[in-house]
Amino acid sequence: MARGFALFAGIAPDVVRACAREAEALGYTSFWVNHPGAIDGLAALAHAASVTERIELGVGVIPLHTRGPGSIADGVRAHALPLDRLLLGVGSPNPGALARVREGVAALRSRLATRIVVAALGPNMCRLAGEVGDAVLLNWLTPEHARTSAALVRAGAAGVGRRAPKIFAYVRAAVGGEARARLAQEADRYGAIPAYAANFARMGVKPIDTAVAVDAPERLPAALAPWSGVVDEIVLRAITARDTVEENVALLKAGRPA
Repeated sequence: MARGFALFAGIAPDVVRACAREAEALGYTSFWVNHPGAIDGLAALAHAASVTERIELGVGVIPLHTRGPGSIADGVRAHALPLDRLLLGVGSPNPGALARVREGVAALRSRLATRIVVAALGPNMCRLAGEVGDAVLLNWLTPEHARTSAALVRAGAAGVGRRAPKIFAYVRAAVGGEARARLAQEADRYGAIPAYAANFARMGVKPIDTAVAVDAPERLPAALAPWSGVVDEIVLRAITARDTVEENVALLKAGRPA
């Protein structure tokens, strides 16, 4: 199974560049940043693009209710992101999420010749992602429930007679006690968001149960083993103690593709 690596978009640019270079050298298939609030994930991704040549570059994801397709397309062009390597992730909360995503994907496709990735959480969005997405990004799921979501994506694609899109899944990963504490804070924050809270309730798990936390780097491969074959590519969303180059590169090396 392919493997990607993801960072917080607000991390220092030197960390983005160092990790993107290292991820490409280690054989990772994709490198991602998020797009949180006022922090521009497209700008952060441009740092990764400047130091790499082959690895796919993902932003996961830009919310369509706060940034429209025209602005997104303008941002991709302004930062000269390579369209052939770009994985342009979009999503939307309710109300109106399904219509907004369907229309947003169509509008982006008319503006940019790149792959559009749909963030999918609930069952209806998973089906829609299969219908319209070039790829799908799952998030905050256990391997068991990711299988269920992946099946819904594929069913959505089959229902409209198209090939199933590639399925990615963010898996938050932390090594060591301090990083584990930050991971717990991140899990609690998402657990307080209504849409995610409903998803955790639907699965019957706590937010932290969807993440991977180990005491030592050499234990990370075994902790990730339950994800084998669940989706097309897992994306390690790095959670470290201090967001340093050294910590993130160590996590990259520990989780490198087999």
